[in-house]
Amino acid sequence: MPVEQIQLRAPGGSATIRARQGLSRTPVRRIVAVIAVILGMFAALPATVPASAAGNPYQRGPDPTLASVAATRGTFATAQTSVPPGNGFNGGTIYYPTDTSQGTWGAVAIVPGYTARFADEEAWMGPWLASFGFVVIGVETNSRTDYDTARGAQLLAALDYLTQKSPVRHRVDPTRLSVVGHSMGGGGALVAAERRSSLKAAVGLAPFKPSGNLAADRVPTMIMGGTRDTTVTPSYLDGLHASLPATTENVYLQLNGANHLFPTKPNTLETRILIPWLKTLVDSDTRYTKFLCPAPADPTGISKYRSTCPLLPSGTAPSARADRR
Repeated sequence: MPVEQIQLRAPGGSATIRARQGLSRTPVRRIVAVIAVILGMFAALPATVPASAAGNPYQRGPDPTLASVAATRGTFATAQTSVPPGNGFNGGTIYYPTDTSQGTWGAVAIVPGYTARFADEEAWMGPWLASFGFVVIGVETNSRTDYDTARGAQLLAALDYLTQKSPVRHRVDPTRLSVVGHSMGGGGALVAAERRSSLKAAVGLAPFKPSGNLAADRVPTMIMGGTRDTTVTPSYLDGLHASLPATTENVYLQLNGANHLFPTKPNTLETRILIPWLKTLVDSDTRYTKFLCPAPADPTGISKYRSTCPLLPSGTAPSARADRR
């Protein structure tokens, strides 16, 4: 008996059915319909898999642009909650993305400078960083006159509280943590990096570190200063940066015309560098590296820039690095 051949095609695949002529065509049509549905499901699979799933599970948010990294807010809605004194530091505030569909988030602990309060000077950074996809804990220090070593210890205590006891601990990835500090707090962030090499990134904003140099720092480190800073001078930061081990990933820059207080209010000079740094090192999101390497994508207002480009996300073996010190 002759055989009738029916072929179905769909993007990414096809199917062929053969049926003997003379038999009822109704079963054949049913089979055709079922296979069409199956092929349609397979064809739709690539469209339903998130872009980040195939490469980086920590990628968050849309593709960045020069405008987006300099924006005062990212794409995620945020909320905040207060932290009472205790647990090794004097309380503070937690800021976090409200989106629960993205999995866990990397985290940033921030500490202020000598005699300062986070609530007065760095609080603007909390909702800003959270809106870009980080859980942020702003730390108030046990004493406003704590030195860098004490502030470093309190940053680490705050991260431990955030990941182990805080009401948002289930939103945080405890393997992707970072620290930021200003002035004496910047020195504290560098101390924290020396004491906990598992941190993904450290940022010293006009950092003052009376406890010593950075020879023991193995954490990717950013040092940012201002050319008109008479408190933590450019020459002091030159020497501090030079003490970093050659194998430690780093970026060092001076902002033209900035004084010692540049981190205490929103400014695009800082944000367009800090966001790509944290995204690259904490989220391993290489979409952001182009804003830092081989040079700042927007060099406006930057008088000095040195880096270990290409900046390599955590877990990537350093190779063929161009040390630009």
